[in-house]
Amino acid sequence: MIRFENLSKSFWVRGSQKVVVDNLNITLPAGKSLALLGRNGAGKSTLMSMIAGSLSPDRGRIVHGGSVSWPVAFGGSFHGEMTGVQNVRFLARIYGADTDALADFVEDFAEIGKHFYMPVRTYSAGMKSRLAFGASMGIHFDTYLVDEVTSVGDASFKRKSRAVFADRMERSGAILVSHAMPDVRAFCDAAIVLENGHIEYFEDLEEGIAYHQRLMKNS
Repeated sequence: MIRFENLSKSFWVRGSQKVVVDNLNITLPAGKSLALLGRNGAGKSTLMSMIAGSLSPDRGRIVHGGSVSWPVAFGGSFHGEMTGVQNVRFLARIYGADTDALADFVEDFAEIGKHFYMPVRTYSAGMKSRLAFGASMGIHFDTYLVDEVTSVGDASFKRKSRAVFADRMERSGAILVSHAMPDVRAFCDAAIVLENGHIEYFEDLEEGIAYHQRLMKNS
C-alpha cells in the first residue's frame, strides 16, 4: 500500500510555476503491478522519485505500507569512485541482504565483466542501468519502482530482464513507467494516469490505457 496525503510538488520553469502534483489524496493498493501512464513532461519521473524518497514534496506526505525500491535502472545513486561490487555490497548492508549472495547475483546478471571490479565513474549509462537493475532485482521489495527498465541492453538481456521481473511480480507489486504498451500489458494489472497534477486510478488496465491514449490523441 502507498498512500498520498495532500501531496503537492511544483517547479519554477523559465519564470513560471509548473505544477507536477496537485494536492493528491489517493491510496494505491498493495500487491498490484500498476502502470504509471502520462504524457511526456506530466511528472511521472518526479512522482516516482518522491515515492522512492529521493525527492521531497512541497507539501503533504507519502505513507508506505511496505518496503519500496529505488527506481529500477536508475544508477544515479552509485558512488562513482567505488567499484560496482563495492556499491552492491554497500546496498546489501543498507537493505539487510546477504552481501556475498547479492554480489554474486549482480555479477552474473549484469554481464559487465571486469567492469564490475572497476570504479562506477568509468561505466557507460547502460552499464550503470544493468548494475542498478541487477542490484534491485537481487533484493526483495514489497514494491518495485520501474522506469523503462526493459529498454536496457540487447535483445538477450531484455529477455532476461523481463523474465526476472516477471518472477519478482509473483510475490511483489510494482509501479511501472513505460511507453511500450506490450510491456504494460505483459507486466501490469491496473493503471494510474497522471494528467495536470492529478491521478486517475483504473482497476481495469485496458480502461486506463484507453483513457491515456485519448489524452495523448487530444493533446
